[in-house]
Amino acid sequence: MKHFVGLLAMGTVALAATTPKSSVTFNKDVLPILQKNCQVCHRPGEVGPMAFLTYDGTRPWAKAMKEAVLTKKMPPWFADPQYGHYANDRRLSDPDIKTLVAWVDAGAPEGDPKDKPAPVHFNDGWNIKPDVVFEVAKPYTVPASGTVDYTYFVIPTGFTKDTWVIDGEVRPGNRSVVHHATMYLRPPGSQWMKDAKPGEAYVPPPNQRGGRQFEANAKAGPKEDMRNEWFMGYVPGLFPQSYFDPTHQAAKLIPAGSDIVIEMHYTPSGKGAEDQTKVGLVLAKGLPKKRLVNLNVLDASFDIPPNDPNYAGHASATLAQPVTLIYSQPHMHMRGKDMIMKLEYPTGESETLVSVPHYNYLWQNLYFEDKPIEVPKGTKVDISCHWDNSINNPLNPDPSKSIRWGPQSFDEMLVGFVGVIVDRDVNPETLLIRAKPGSKAEVATAAVN
Repeated sequence: MKHFVGLLAMGTVALAATTPKSSVTFNKDVLPILQKNCQVCHRPGEVGPMAFLTYDGTRPWAKAMKEAVLTKKMPPWFADPQYGHYANDRRLSDPDIKTLVAWVDAGAPEGDPKDKPAPVHFNDGWNIKPDVVFEVAKPYTVPASGTVDYTYFVIPTGFTKDTWVIDGEVRPGNRSVVHHATMYLRPPGSQWMKDAKPGEAYVPPPNQRGGRQFEANAKAGPKEDMRNEWFMGYVPGLFPQSYFDPTHQAAKLIPAGSDIVIEMHYTPSGKGAEDQTKVGLVLAKGLPKKRLVNLNVLDASFDIPPNDPNYAGHASATLAQPVTLIYSQPHMHMRGKDMIMKLEYPTGESETLVSVPHYNYLWQNLYFEDKPIEVPKGTKVDISCHWDNSINNPLNPDPSKSIRWGPQSFDEMLVGFVGVIVDRDVNPETLLIRAKPGSKAEVATAAVN
């Protein structure tokens, strides 16, 4: 009996020694997940601080990766799953999460090199293949410290005829000091930024900074409100996402003779740096079937009291024409706590576009509808939000101050973007009915982010 027990024990030890704890390996199981979900950001030159292209580059981050996927911190996605279905939903599936966790728990084995999938091809320096690139004429020097006013660069397009764009990208030259970069269109005849010299950095006078000029435009009427069109931008934590129609059936219009105006929000990083931001555009091969317009609904009248942990805000505007809605995007600053964007139909019914119960200023996601929404005339875009201006907000620089609308990160904003598709010849100036100037719920198109 003792001899049998000894043999059994030896056999058990041998079995334990030859049977792996897990058959999950990097090459066979983990790398395909990273290629599909992570490498778009986690590669050289992109927003991810480390590259996940190879085993050697990924292995040191295995434990951090396990924690990030279990807590749903990564990939970054903040929409409440109770509402909406999104084509660009970046959440990992439960099986993928289990695979990554099993790999880490097994000691993060590399596996057989023969199991590796072919590398994913990424365009060098771009997430698109631009037909035309516009660049700030010369590097701009960002100081090591202090607050840098919004800085603008005017770049003539040279387009002698109306030009339609199906995709585009704003590419910061130095992400360490670029908080956001926004591209506007300035059509011929616009007096906006009239004193700016093409190719040179320009800081407007105080009454034209941080959206004040756009608020004045809104008060002057819808025609002026829509002239200087917000086109696209780069915002904090932005993984490659496009403010364009994914099907490329709808395009954005650049009128002949327009200028590009790039709004740069620089944040010093502790040492002097240079930036030379670029804009790349993919042009339509012919006339598009539809036009894509980015609409902004906001309220600039709020005044958040000191130490208030749950101050409410609201904005709305009514669609004057039927549209096809393809995306929405909430926007606030450091004190942003939550936001809900809804459609309120003429029938009295309502539909939630997106609910972000834990807004994160560092990750300003765009939410593309899985199926475009046909929105009838008379529908209201309604936005509700809260700010946390208390000491419990780790991003709050000073809870003792009352906070109002402003361009800097330590100021606040309440903005909801919606991307809508209309007939090619529809005038964007006719799309929104806004509250009367001076009313509590006044809304306007503004320079944001």
